[in-house]
Amino acid sequence: MIRIHNSLSGRKETLTPLVPGEVRMYLCGDTVYDFCHIGHARSKVAFDVVRRYLEHRGLRVTFVRNITDIDDKIIRRAAELGEPIDRFTARYIDAMHEDYDRLNILRPDHEPRATQYVPGMIALTKRLIDKGYAYVAADGDVMYSVAKFESYGRLSGKRLADLRAGARIEVDTAKRDPLDFVLWKMAKPGEPAWESPWGPGRPGWHIECSVMSAEILGDHFDIHAGGMDLKFPHHENEIAQSCAATDAHFANLWMHNGFVNVDDEKMSKSLGNFFTIRDVLASGHVRHPEVLRFFLIGSHYRGPINYSLAQIEQADAALGRLYTALRGLDSPPPATAPTASATAASEPAADTAAMRAFHAAMDDDFNTPEAVAVLQGLAGEINRARDLGDLSAATVVARELRAVGAVLGVLRLDAEEWFRSSKSAANGATSGAEVWNDARIAAAIAARQAARQARDFKKSDEIRDELLAADIVLEDKPGGATEWRRR
Repeated sequence: MIRIHNSLSGRKETLTPLVPGEVRMYLCGDTVYDFCHIGHARSKVAFDVVRRYLEHRGLRVTFVRNITDIDDKIIRRAAELGEPIDRFTARYIDAMHEDYDRLNILRPDHEPRATQYVPGMIALTKRLIDKGYAYVAADGDVMYSVAKFESYGRLSGKRLADLRAGARIEVDTAKRDPLDFVLWKMAKPGEPAWESPWGPGRPGWHIECSVMSAEILGDHFDIHAGGMDLKFPHHENEIAQSCAATDAHFANLWMHNGFVNVDDEKMSKSLGNFFTIRDVLASGHVRHPEVLRFFLIGSHYRGPINYSLAQIEQADAALGRLYTALRGLDSPPPATAPTASATAASEPAADTAAMRAFHAAMDDDFNTPEAVAVLQGLAGEINRARDLGDLSAATVVARELRAVGAVLGVLRLDAEEWFRSSKSAANGATSGAEVWNDARIAAAIAARQAARQARDFKKSDEIRDELLAADIVLEDKPGGATEWRRR
């Protein structure tokens, strides 16, 4: 029984799919006018984990994540660069896919783009006018009349009177109410436009998701998700539009992930603490993109998360301890492109104490910190079995550790690959450690072993120190073997 915190009701509710065995889920995607930042990564990783876990539990998930490819910012940025809008957005869509693939975020089943659904947006706008929920303003824009929708504010907990008291009243506004929002925007000269009953224009932002979700998932579906910043006004406005137009319930459950802070301050371009995914992965502080993903799942999706170098280093160390437990015991699962979900198990998960604990954590509103604790407990079991010399038992637990990690989208690497990856080499930076490739390291280890056999310990220590200066750590094992890893 999976229980999910429903932002609409403010309490945890049992997931009861509208169609037994199936879950239809919509996640608000990105407006593609710049590279994705770590706030985007937080949301996409959080709901990627939700999707993976639902599939792991045997549910068939239809996962939709939209793209906003027409917007004021897009129009302005493309004009500044003198670039056609379709080429401009295509470039950032490709970059988005590249960034999310590196974080092992599965591609959605459907990825609708706003410009592909304009006819449906025109039809929905017309229906809202016909039903008395919208009007054509004096400036030609079509506005939604918030006062007509009695339950407006239910999702965000805001009251119309309070909102009006704090609303900014613009001079010569064409709105009947300062809270009314645009459904259809009349195009300015030189802007892209579509023909409509109200003249050439383009859709407002809020109506895009109402149309794309309904056309793919239907008027009533299971889960609508997004960042906390979208709760008001975007999701509030989606509910007002969709419910007024269709008289349907729209989404049964609303899920919102918490904000990202940077060094305990809210991430903001104005504060200079705004980082793209590419900034982070190219910074030299992240050994592998999996570290960033592991950091993001280390906090509960609904709470805030604090990004700092210290937190990244802790995630790196914690993930390293898991790979240490796996070292020498198994091979990683086959590499698969993140184009379709491969997390639904071909056979039921083993009924072990660890798997029961994992399910208990994730069934309780996807409690990933507790799920990570299960991973750590399994690593401890492996180490204890190894200490007792029971490699057979250690190997069995290692397979379980891999299986649980796969549901969370981590532990995809061969353990030796993990330890041989350096932060700089993984991210394409130039460093002294990078010139030490595997062949050169193997040759140095062989030379060191020869020196030790010749009892030339001074030479042996010099080789070890040279490797250590290049951030390559040697570990001498019983029997004379030497393993290495990058620090």
